[in-house]
Amino acid sequence: MRARPKEKSNPFRALSHVALVVWALLIILPLLWTFLAAFKSNSEIFGNALQLPGALRWDNWARAWDKANVGQYMINTVIVVVFSTAGTMLFGSMAAYVLARYKFVGQRLIYLLFVSGMAFPIFLAVGPLFFVVKQFGLLGTHTGLIIVYIAYSLPFTVFFLAAFFRTLPEAVAEAALIDGASHTRTFFQVMLPMAKPGMISITIFNVLGQWNQYLLPLALIPGDRSKWVITQGIADISTIAGYEADWPALFAALNMAIIPVLVIYIIFQRQIQSGLGAGALK
Repeated sequence: MRARPKEKSNPFRALSHVALVVWALLIILPLLWTFLAAFKSNSEIFGNALQLPGALRWDNWARAWDKANVGQYMINTVIVVVFSTAGTMLFGSMAAYVLARYKFVGQRLIYLLFVSGMAFPIFLAVGPLFFVVKQFGLLGTHTGLIIVYIAYSLPFTVFFLAAFFRTLPEAVAEAALIDGASHTRTFFQVMLPMAKPGMISITIFNVLGQWNQYLLPLALIPGDRSKWVITQGIADISTIAGYEADWPALFAALNMAIIPVLVIYIIFQRQIQSGLGAGALK
């Protein structure tokens, strides 16, 4: 039996592995330090950064949840993100399907308008958005924030799903229409299930983006703390922590904001990768 020839060493492959290891450490170590700091005391936080907490101080988490109102902020965020993501996926998928599968006057222009929205920095629209939402009487409400989130998330959603819908076989839609299905039924019962990998991927991206959004809630929900979302609450806690020296509660609040999105990503990691890979391969 002939021995297999040894693969030639590739310096670029070795460098890429080193870069990935360094990148992973830059991401994992700060997260690990933040998690451990949530169980430390003030003196331990400002002492040796590599020191483990002397005890599991769950009271830090309790203070963040009750005293700093993180519980209320989390509930508000979940409500806003659930409704805004659902609206984004409903309207975005319908718009993407029509733009990808039907030909009509202005179809290309409408698609380009959606795509151009991705190049528009959100901070440039904060001023006009504030006055528009205020004129509709939705300033300081979750409804106004949800509508703006949907509008803000639609460009990338339409761009991603339109490319995905173009890859789906036309014969399946034609067969459904021949069997008597309407265009609406064909979309919801035939084409949308076929686009499940892409739908899951873009849904996770929208959840992460809307959960971590800070500028829009800051501008559209001023004043009333009972309606704040988690990013506003964390920013307020960081300010209070500077005066009260309650840094452990701040890190506990940070972990409460990080853990839900981290769990969602871990659970749906394979679906995200399969959705992106399916869109790329097709």
